[in-house]
Amino acid sequence: MSTITAPARRNLYTAGKLPGWTMPVVLAAALILTGLLFAALGTFGLAQVVICGAILFTVAMVLISGAVEGSRKAKDRLATILVTSAFCLALLPLVSVVFEAVSQGIPRFDLQFFTYSMRSIVGAGGGAVHAITGTLWTTGIAAVISVPIGILAAIYLVEYGRGRLAKGITFFVDVMTGIPSIVAGLFAYALFVIIFGPGTKTALAGAVALSVLMIPIVVRAAEEMLRLVPNELREASYALGVPKWRTVVRVVLPTSLAGLITGVMLAVARVIGETAPLLIASGFTQSMNTNPVSGPMMTLPVFVFRSYADQGQDAQAYLDRAWTGALTLILIVMLLNLTARLIASRFAPKGQ
Repeated sequence: MSTITAPARRNLYTAGKLPGWTMPVVLAAALILTGLLFAALGTFGLAQVVICGAILFTVAMVLISGAVEGSRKAKDRLATILVTSAFCLALLPLVSVVFEAVSQGIPRFDLQFFTYSMRSIVGAGGGAVHAITGTLWTTGIAAVISVPIGILAAIYLVEYGRGRLAKGITFFVDVMTGIPSIVAGLFAYALFVIIFGPGTKTALAGAVALSVLMIPIVVRAAEEMLRLVPNELREASYALGVPKWRTVVRVVLPTSLAGLITGVMLAVARVIGETAPLLIASGFTQSMNTNPVSGPMMTLPVFVFRSYADQGQDAQAYLDRAWTGALTLILIVMLLNLTARLIASRFAPKGQ
């Protein structure tokens, strides 16, 4: 008597799926094939090999996936490849800038650069301690001016603002977001000339110019963070008889603290590298100046600009200082962002 055997059951979770190693193998094969092709043609170039290899990889993966997994999965893989390629393309300039700044700025990244100014220095040597000090003074004063104004304006727009006044503030914040930085520098310079007389250039004037650029960014970032606070928290506070101002101070602001700090750091990172307004309002000097209300003060962006634009006989020494100044500016922004994240994680409410 013959027995009837049941047909083998297919694993619905693995049937019709490509192995995990398919994509890297196809990518490597596409790059190798493209490289060999361009080498045979005598026009080998890294950029064209990567671009043509990526195109060949995309076409090959879509065809293979369509044949094995079906058209729906093939479309999904195509979308994944396109999104990943866009991310890599957007990341490429950042990686290139950081790599260039590090490789070119390392030769002068020494103790002398951070302890000496450029007073009486003509060729090699010198440092940027006066520019670093000026950057910290100018940016710090600008933050002291901008952060309270920006956060208070955002609180008004979210918690109290109604009618034409709120619409007018929103409109002018949008306009200020798009003004050129040179206009902010001219405004600050004209303001201080009217008050203190012609030729007035101080770190305070530069901080006012930077605050004009910072305030709309802080307002927009703080406004979005405050709107993310659930209304249930406000209503629970009101139900306990807590007045509105105390609800804002004790409930709304602590809940959105992490986002507010991030927004402030974005605003600082936006203005710390500005050159044109500081060149006009703060001026420049080769000596150390620790008084923000008297005399011109050098800042790192202006230091980098003048090191590149006004090269002396030893041009390489000026270029080395410019690259090291740019690297120092990147490290300052990175340090500020890391500090902001630590503060936000320390003081943010539990569960955020």
